[in-house]
Amino acid sequence: MDQMHLQRTPKPLISFIITSYNIPIEMITKCIHNLLLLSLSKEEREIILVDDGSDISLINEITEIRDDLIYIRQKNNGLSAARNLGIKMASGKYIHFIDGDDFVIPVPYEHCLDIVRYKSPDIVIFKITDKPQNNTPFSYSQPVSGCIYMKNNNLVASACGYIFRKDILGNLKFEYGIMHEDEYFTPQLFLRAETVICAETEAYYYRKRNNSITNNKDKSHIYKRLSDFESVIFHLQSLIDTIPDTDKPALARRISQLTMDYIYNIISLTHNHEYLNKAITRLEEHRLFPLSSKNYTKKYTLFRKIINNKILRNILFTITTK
Repeated sequence: MDQMHLQRTPKPLISFIITSYNIPIEMITKCIHNLLLLSLSKEEREIILVDDGSDISLINEITEIRDDLIYIRQKNNGLSAARNLGIKMASGKYIHFIDGDDFVIPVPYEHCLDIVRYKSPDIVIFKITDKPQNNTPFSYSQPVSGCIYMKNNNLVASACGYIFRKDILGNLKFEYGIMHEDEYFTPQLFLRAETVICAETEAYYYRKRNNSITNNKDKSHIYKRLSDFESVIFHLQSLIDTIPDTDKPALARRISQLTMDYIYNIISLTHNHEYLNKAITRLEEHRLFPLSSKNYTKKYTLFRKIINNKILRNILFTITTK
């Protein structure tokens, strides 16, 4: 009796998870089109478009490229839920998240793909820009662990700014129902990475839109963002006692820098002195204020010296809120 041999379908090299909510179809089309321009064969790429309950389904608007992607529509549950669904569906060795109104810049992005193909790191970082150029340098760093990278660099948390190996995820997911979900996700992902390579190239175009979440000036929205920002900081702080001692300085740096950003955002976005004082009290209760005396960067060191001094803090508040 002849023995049947079942041939396994090889995994795609990379799964692109595109998330969309009421994004104009021409932007979605541009995003997908640029992926199709890459040197990846159809077998090497997997394009997953997660429609987070847009008012109009995208499936009838993308007929020309429908065969090149997997389209999933869910009820409106937010960005975290959409990305988590994409992760669940992804079969690629690597994953890259893309917002549907953005796109990769093909020439420099090919450089990042070469690093993935020939170096096989856990994470490849690249630069995000709102002014795409094709003459960006193609150099890259020596591989280091995610811990070492975080300890020595300002982490750019945007989940669109790197390609990562899927199997380092473990049980890590995006947190539902919060803004600043990338600040929650990215530091934890990097601590799981044994090899991180930083490509000195602008490979991702970020489109600034007036109606985006970050540009929403509604007061209740601003306070929701700040509340979620604080919750993320406190969550990361709670992880300090659960991780190896070698990882603690890396996460401590990230928490300190987030705390600096949080305090500055309160001052610049709310102009509310009472809210600032209450926030500082909560930070003190979590041993996050005064800010750490580490000299992480010139900006951090200067801000720390000002914000830790009540008189200088009040002067900063007055200047910023004029």
